[in-house]
Amino acid sequence: MCRWSSLLVSFLCMAAVTVHGQTGPTEGSPTSERSAGGDAAAEGLDAGSNSPMIQAVAGADESDGGTESSEGSLAGAEIPDDDLGASDANEPWDDEDFEGESHWWMPFAWLGVILFAILGGPLFIVMGGAALLAFYGSGGESMFVITELYGKMSSAPTLLAIPLFTFAGYLMAEGGTSRRLLGLSRTVLGWAPGGLSIVALMTCAFFTAFTGASGVTIIALGGLLFPALVADGYPEDYSLGLLTACGSLGLLFPPSLPIILYGIVANRPDYPTNIDDLWIAGAVPGILLVLVLSGYGIYMARKSKVQLVPFKTADVKVALREAAWEIPLPILVLVGIYGGYFTANQAAAVTAAYVLVVQVVIYKDLHIWRDVPRVARDSMVLVGGILIILGAALGLTNFLIDQGIPDQLLALIRQYIHSRFAFFVALNIFLLLVGCLMDIFSAIIVVVPLITPLAKEYGVDPIHLGIIFLTNLEIGYLTPPVGINLFISSFRFKRPVLTLYRASIPFLILLLGGLIVITYWPGLSLGLLHWLRPESIVVLP
Repeated sequence: MCRWSSLLVSFLCMAAVTVHGQTGPTEGSPTSERSAGGDAAAEGLDAGSNSPMIQAVAGADESDGGTESSEGSLAGAEIPDDDLGASDANEPWDDEDFEGESHWWMPFAWLGVILFAILGGPLFIVMGGAALLAFYGSGGESMFVITELYGKMSSAPTLLAIPLFTFAGYLMAEGGTSRRLLGLSRTVLGWAPGGLSIVALMTCAFFTAFTGASGVTIIALGGLLFPALVADGYPEDYSLGLLTACGSLGLLFPPSLPIILYGIVANRPDYPTNIDDLWIAGAVPGILLVLVLSGYGIYMARKSKVQLVPFKTADVKVALREAAWEIPLPILVLVGIYGGYFTANQAAAVTAAYVLVVQVVIYKDLHIWRDVPRVARDSMVLVGGILIILGAALGLTNFLIDQGIPDQLLALIRQYIHSRFAFFVALNIFLLLVGCLMDIFSAIIVVVPLITPLAKEYGVDPIHLGIIFLTNLEIGYLTPPVGINLFISSFRFKRPVLTLYRASIPFLILLLGGLIVITYWPGLSLGLLHWLRPESIVVLP
């Protein structure tokens, strides 16, 4: 998957550079302003209007009350060559600075980036290298890659929630939370047809919402749920497909890390995307996907004649007592955020502290010195990967915006797409391909700035767009041939990846049906939001 996503990034950058070379910088972009500034400065030496030294001399004559004209003042003024050199040195680069400089090595540099991507090199290196080459090849300043990273990350304090929620999720995955929640859910729902399937869906959605990584859910819970499903009589292919599909099922539920990152990247003054609004809007679509897969689980349970677990009040009491400290956690997060008691960062801090105390002090599943440092290290490896991809992708995104790629895409799409319905069809196809080829964090940073201007042009609500985007990428994890969940499940359950393809097809079809409903029924996403927070309604022209 890394190879495909890296190649996609490389070709995207090369296409942008090619477009830049054919059409020139777009008006208002930093590159065009630098070029215009350089041309004006070259012509301004005769006109006496653009040189800082000339303006200083003219200003001095006027302040002294002299009667000489600016032309006369300039005629008698001597401007040292050193001063002009210093002035030029402080001016931004323009395209003239590159005249006469040989760029013979640029094709070889791009070839090196592509070969590095084919060999499976890390995605952040491909993104960073492509951004640097793209800026340099277009006559811009490569330091914008760093300044964009610093500006965006320093102005997004909500990023602090990502490591804290991830740490809490890893603590629960390493402790006995999955076993206790599975036991509780089974005693409560085991009597119903498809009860264990529903338990698996709900448990996986819970863990994915907190870790933000479907791979962690499959690896942590697969060894527990897969033998239980097979032992109860579910077909092996169905069990494999179910666990592969539900690994990413919780991405629409709070406190989903992709939702946090999407809200940071997509938010614009003229197209606001609030993280709390996204969490509320994702609840009903997320429940819809769980219900769709649960219905299929009920059908398979009856078809396979799965044995039901009798309901016993005593067993329920025991399971409730065992999971008594973990049951309040989702309620704590939801009530705290939606009740206005916590911000996202505060909710993350409270969650991490609560889970740490529960796992170490109350249940004693983890040792404070032996286990917690290891869990913290493993969770921060994931967070570090997210942040380093974020930094490299922001540089790439800045280049694409600098070259006016979103405006050019909009002009191109207008020629062929004339309705919101057709735009949704094209958007879903494109995002499914992106979700199949790129991990969700890279896709959010690179693709979101490109599609938000298009969606605004077609009158799509910004919150509805976010739910469509995240649902597509959630399904992309399951889409052959290179959906990441397919390979993680193949590794975890030691089955050929072709077997996972076959097992996942029914779940993929069901999720695509849910995606169609979510896409073309905006009220599904926005109804609860407008009821709870009517002030968040965005009126688009």
